[in-house]
Amino acid sequence: MASGKGQGDLVEEIHVSSGGVRNDEDCENRRPLLPKPPAHTEFYSVSAAILPFFFPALGGLLYGYDIGATSGATISLKSAAFSGTTWYNLSSVQTGLVVSGSLYGALIGSILAFTIADFLGRRKELILASISYLIGALLTAAAPNFPIMVVGRFLYGIGIGLAMHAAPMYIAETAASQIRGMLISLKEFFIVLGMLLGYIAGNFYVEVVSGWRYMYATSIPLCVIMGVGMCWLPSSPRWLLLCAIQGKENLPEAKETATQCLCRLRGASSDLVSNQISLILEELSYVDEEKQVGFSEIFQGKCLKAMMIGCGLVFFQQVTGQPSVLYYAATIFQSAGFSGASDATRVSILLGVLKLIMTGLAVLVVDRLGRRPLLIGGVSGIAVSLFLLSSYYTLLKDVSYVAVIALLLYVGCYQLSFGPIGWLMISEVFPLKLRGRGLSIAVLVNFASNALVTFAFSPLEDLIGTGLLFSGFGVIAVASLVFIFFVVPETKGLTLEEIEASL
Repeated sequence: MASGKGQGDLVEEIHVSSGGVRNDEDCENRRPLLPKPPAHTEFYSVSAAILPFFFPALGGLLYGYDIGATSGATISLKSAAFSGTTWYNLSSVQTGLVVSGSLYGALIGSILAFTIADFLGRRKELILASISYLIGALLTAAAPNFPIMVVGRFLYGIGIGLAMHAAPMYIAETAASQIRGMLISLKEFFIVLGMLLGYIAGNFYVEVVSGWRYMYATSIPLCVIMGVGMCWLPSSPRWLLLCAIQGKENLPEAKETATQCLCRLRGASSDLVSNQISLILEELSYVDEEKQVGFSEIFQGKCLKAMMIGCGLVFFQQVTGQPSVLYYAATIFQSAGFSGASDATRVSILLGVLKLIMTGLAVLVVDRLGRRPLLIGGVSGIAVSLFLLSSYYTLLKDVSYVAVIALLLYVGCYQLSFGPIGWLMISEVFPLKLRGRGLSIAVLVNFASNALVTFAFSPLEDLIGTGLLFSGFGVIAVASLVFIFFVVPETKGLTLEEIEASL
């Protein structure tokens, strides 16, 4: 199977200790872990892989739906004719709480995940996320007053934080290496699909009395399906084995349970998955996973390298201006003379379709081309589009098609690169004993960076101007390209244990 580095090169690389000196005893211990290809190829059934992906991915779809629906819900909520409330005359601060309430909740959910992730496990965390989603959606849709609505938005946001933490972990730990990249990237496809459904719901209900209630209530059945589905799915076999190695469970029983779970997840007999279970146990035993990770350990050795890769990617994912570029979408389409541009919901639907198409393309090629080519190519396009937007606002104000081209280029390149690959990489690079806490920090960095860009954009725009601000985003995009080129590894075709060994 092709990959960014040959398996032989990887085997040779990991024989070097962290201090850079080859250790012969380590070499002997390491050789059985990484067999020559194609011995590591994992058996899987496509039909068996569908539901273990689908139910966790609903957590991403509900996140995307909230983004899309809220854009229409705020219009409906503030309308004297269609709000259906006596408290429709919201201030800018109150409107901000409605829009950003789920973001604040997601930040808290990410912090909460740091504490409970390894205790509950991936499956139970997703069940908890579905419950938080459900209560939040019910409170928001049925809110009799503004404070109750804000509480509902906050609880829904906690569900977002938990789901965006646990879903990529569960999918990564249960999927075969041959399709892991495609499935986690497909979760981003579900997020974009959710956004598009939210925009469509907003457009459908925006001129209905109390339409905002229907927009939020539409997510309730999906919350229920996600919760029931996660109750039916088995636990992550890797998490079960980690608990046993750390002394929380009986090892023989945990190994038997993990084998049964992996059989269900892969649609295979115990004979076909037993070798994979043995490889996971071998790696866990070798790297002293029985020692529970302390907070300081997160920032040492291979854990630190994984943290740099994961947090760096999600940080650059947001600070290259993704929230701000979309903020200008309606204005750019209006300047180009598009008749539908005055209707923000229709512009959002148009961009949602483009995002969906480009994310689908990324899903199809990520396991063929690899992560690095998509990141390097996509982020290069992002940098070009940002400098084009900057030139439009400073030098080419009469050439509106430049702005339209730049906007479409940005959206397309983002969905080919940072959109799906950022979430994919953070679910792959963290060592198993650190994965729960490491991923929670990465998700926290993602939402915090989003909040930073969202809240800092308007003051910076007033201070230095739109053109110069987009130039700044372009410079950051170039810096992220350097980071990707020199720091981010290729993980295509490798098992999670091989990726961990390579760090």
